[in-house]
Amino acid sequence: MPNMTSNSTAGQDARPVMIEARNIIKSFGNNRVLDDVSLTLGQGEVVAVIGPSGSGKSTFLRCLNHLETIDEGSIRIEGETMAAAVAGERSQYASDADVRRICRKMGMVFQSFNLFPHMTVLQNIIEAPITVKGMARADIVPKAEELLRKVGLLNKRDNYPTRLSGGQKQRVAIARALAMEPDIMLFDEPTSALDPELTGEVLRTMKQLADERMTMLVVTHEMGFAREVAHRVIFMDDGRIVEEAPSAEFFAAARHARSREFLAHML
Repeated sequence: MPNMTSNSTAGQDARPVMIEARNIIKSFGNNRVLDDVSLTLGQGEVVAVIGPSGSGKSTFLRCLNHLETIDEGSIRIEGETMAAAVAGERSQYASDADVRRICRKMGMVFQSFNLFPHMTVLQNIIEAPITVKGMARADIVPKAEELLRKVGLLNKRDNYPTRLSGGQKQRVAIARALAMEPDIMLFDEPTSALDPELTGEVLRTMKQLADERMTMLVVTHEMGFAREVAHRVIFMDDGRIVEEAPSAEFFAAARHARSREFLAHML
C-alpha cells in the first residue's frame, strides 16, 4: 500500500452533517442483517467501515443510497429526510421524486465497476449527466475529460472497458460517479476485485479525493487506508456497530475484544 498521511480530526464536531442514519433495522426474511445501526457523517469527513464478511457493511451502504429499503429507523441526507421512523411501523420514505433527488447528492462506487461494456470510457462518464441531469454534451465532455485527467486516464477516453485493467476500470467508475457532482461519495469495497498491484492506483485516487475534502464513507478491507486516510473507523459485526473511534485510536488500542480479534487477523 502506498504511503498515505492521515487527515486531521480537528474541528470534526463543527462540520455540517451530511449523513444522519438513526437506529436502522433491515432484514431479509428472518435474517436481520442490520440491527439498530446509527451513523453521523460530517462534511469533508472520511469514515472507513470495516468488519468481517457478512457483517452488514455493504447492506448499510446500499440502504443509504436507496438500493435497499430499511424496515425501521431514519435516514437524513444533508438535512433532508429520505426515510423517517414511524413508531410500531415500517419507516416511511419520501416521495419517489424526492428520494431520487436526495440520492443524487451521493455518488457510489461498487466493487464490480458496473461500466457499460458497449460504451467508451468517455461515453460511460457522460451518460448519466446527459440522461439524468439533462446536461448538453458540449458542456459535460470537457468536465469528463478533466475528471479523466484527474484519475490519470485521459489517454483512455476512447477505449472500451474490455481494453482496461481492473484498476483502470475502477478509476473510470470513480470519475463516472464524480461527473454527477455529488456532495458525498460512497465506496463499497472498491479494491476487493483487484489484484494487489492494481489496488494502489485506486487508493491513491481515493486519497486525492480525501485531500480535497470530499465527504466519503468507505466500506473497505484495506486496513492501511482505514488507518492512514480515514478520520474515523467503524467496526461492524453481526449487523451491529461494535466499535467506533478515531482511526489512530482504534488501531492503537481497540477497546472491544471482537475488534482486537479482527485486527489481529487482518494486520
